Amino acid sequence: MGSFSIWHWLIVLVIVALVFGTKKLRNIGEDLGNAVKGFKKGMNDAEGGAQPEAVTQKQVNVGETIDVQAKEKTDA
Repeated sequence: MGSFSIWHWLIVLVIVALVFGTKKLRNIGEDLGNAVKGFKKGMNDAEGGAQPEAVTQKQVNVGETIDVQAKEKTDA
């Protein structure tokens, strides 16, 4: 049981194409490609650091309640 030759791999490829069909294999390849692109984009965004959100000032009346969302700073 040594390594497979190119003919073994071609036969396996033909059998897989017959079982799943070329359209299904193309969709799987496209989904995999999009996943890899999304992963690379996420890694680049993480390396570049998060862009700070724009701070807007709003005049608050005395006695008015302010709703805020607290964010925790992480040292990643």
